[in-house]
Amino acid sequence: MSSKPDLRAATVRRLEKSAGALAGAALARMDEALPWYRNMPADNRSWIGLVAQAGISAFTEWFRHPETPQKVSADVFGTAPRELTRTITLPHTVELIRTTIEVVESEIATLAAPGYEQELRESLLLYSREIAFATAQVYAHAAETRGAWDARLEALVVHSLLRGEADEGILSRASALGWGSPDSVMVVVGNAPDADTQAVVDGIHRAGRHARLNVLTGVQGERLVVILGGTDDPIRATRSLIGQFGPGPVVVGPEVPDLLAAVRSAQAAMSGHRACVAWPDAPRPVSADDLLPERALAGDEEAREQLVEEIYIPLHAAGSALLETLSVYLEQAASLEGAARMLFVHPNTVRYRLRRVVDVTGLVPTETRSAFTLQVSLILGRLAAIEI
Repeated sequence: MSSKPDLRAATVRRLEKSAGALAGAALARMDEALPWYRNMPADNRSWIGLVAQAGISAFTEWFRHPETPQKVSADVFGTAPRELTRTITLPHTVELIRTTIEVVESEIATLAAPGYEQELRESLLLYSREIAFATAQVYAHAAETRGAWDARLEALVVHSLLRGEADEGILSRASALGWGSPDSVMVVVGNAPDADTQAVVDGIHRAGRHARLNVLTGVQGERLVVILGGTDDPIRATRSLIGQFGPGPVVVGPEVPDLLAAVRSAQAAMSGHRACVAWPDAPRPVSADDLLPERALAGDEEAREQLVEEIYIPLHAAGSALLETLSVYLEQAASLEGAARMLFVHPNTVRYRLRRVVDVTGLVPTETRSAFTLQVSLILGRLAAIEI
């Protein structure tokens, strides 16, 4: 009567001889039962065959040494882990392994030496548990590596925009990160919270997914920069993320049509964030355009040009009476009667002209904030006229 070691050795020899046939049977079963496998390119199917054969060979080696049981490592997949995780999903990999194990199990009667079937079946069950752990290890490592790569890629996109280096390359990087093709894009800048950088980034992404926004983000020193896409209400969209920023101002850059144009939005948001200290009572979040006076006074040439082009020039084009009335009104501490006396006109004439100012600029001279913006625009317009 054969001893158990002899029976095990005989079973090992049968497994070695049958490895190729078992792998072929496993692939045939996959082709029959797994549509995703049938639809794969031939080269990918071939290396899946190698993986199946490597798994069966690894089981044979694992079964050969019962006295020193070993955990199955990710090495069981040979050179395939990178391709495996890129080509098929974790659920598909589980189906691949299950199919291979089922094929081996169905052949236990012929693979095991007579009388050793139960031991082989129990060993196969234990091995299937170990191979499951090895699979999880492969995908966990791939996810960790991919996460680190994505974080570097995302930081590069944000850094490029802040440096004004947007090109076609930035589109491909953003696309690799899942960025879609939103109709509008804007950049938001605020203070970064006192927390781990990755935790901050993850928090922004969670909030963005909840609000159904395209989001790219990065921490740049003490600043948290967020690129938003897919909203027609920038302030409202930013409010959905506001809890992720640290204390202090949160400035929303102007809407632009796409990611390549987001440099302008980023520059405006950065300028507004620097200048916001001059407006302590600014709302949170605040539009970079609402900070045009502070930005202009802080030396932002684009803000100066925008105030001149959007406010001073239209007022000038509307007639000298409008400019003169507004100037006098502001110099008279927003007094209708005082302005009327200085202009030798009726107060109702001043009211009418101020309403025209609203029509032309969208700013209400009787409101303190608008009056400040108009005053700065007049000064910059006059200076620009002198320079010309």
